[in-house]
Amino acid sequence: MSKIENYVIRGVDKNRSFRVFIAKTTEMVEKARITHNLTPVATAALGRSITAGAIMGVMQKNEKDEVSMIIKGDGPLGEVAVVAKKNGNVKGYVGNPNIPVEINEQGKLDVGGAVGKGKLTVIRDYGLKEPYVGQADLISGEIAEDLSNYYVVSEQQPSAVALGVLVEKDLSVKAAGGMIIQVLPNISEDDLGLLEHKLQVMTPMSALIDEGYSPEEILEGLFEDMGIELLEKQEINYICDCDKERIERALISVGKAEIKDMIEKDHGAELTCHFCNTKYVFSESDLAKLIEKAEK
Repeated sequence: MSKIENYVIRGVDKNRSFRVFIAKTTEMVEKARITHNLTPVATAALGRSITAGAIMGVMQKNEKDEVSMIIKGDGPLGEVAVVAKKNGNVKGYVGNPNIPVEINEQGKLDVGGAVGKGKLTVIRDYGLKEPYVGQADLISGEIAEDLSNYYVVSEQQPSAVALGVLVEKDLSVKAAGGMIIQVLPNISEDDLGLLEHKLQVMTPMSALIDEGYSPEEILEGLFEDMGIELLEKQEINYICDCDKERIERALISVGKAEIKDMIEKDHGAELTCHFCNTKYVFSESDLAKLIEKAEK
């Protein structure tokens, strides 16, 4: 039986006053880096985002629930988009994967500068007529702080978010992981104060993962004195679920006139999936068949 490399665990304290999700995502982020041929700053930004997205996906209640996170800043990185599902599958991309390496005042990759100022939008699709859409301003562009702010502003859910990606000199991902802690309504002042203190002094997530600590060990090490209980372990993976049928539906949705234009001007069409860079080629006859489908 193969070892699960990327996964999220869920725990709750003995008083049921907060819940915590911790993820190890090193191999998953490396797969995303290779897929998109990312420079280090883009790796850090997308790695943090898909780590958060994977945790948020696992948080959903029903198997078909889907959550998307879109970060639109005015920095050179462009848009960051992530889609995650309850089953642990997550995919994502950045607008500019080739952004130059820049270091901030702390000597770290300048993700905040790359993202810039703008909005963070979360879309939760529960299979209903209309998805739930929440939005908040980006406060730093560092993603973890922005997501924590989003939870308070848009969902009235006090949350602490820690996300980290370490990149090697050869550009590969050395370590990646994340944690989301959500305070529950019945938390006492004492527990809240202890929780805040632990978060202030804790070692960064990426460093803990790099030192070889598993999510279970991080959970126990941080919250053992608060009677933490491990409830769930869920495998997560960077997987794109695109296929030719889905791309066909997207083409049909643009309308017959647009498809006819593709036939007349380009004698076919080539579409690339943003999430996995797979190319889909449609000949003139393929497009003609799509027009027939659109007319039915």
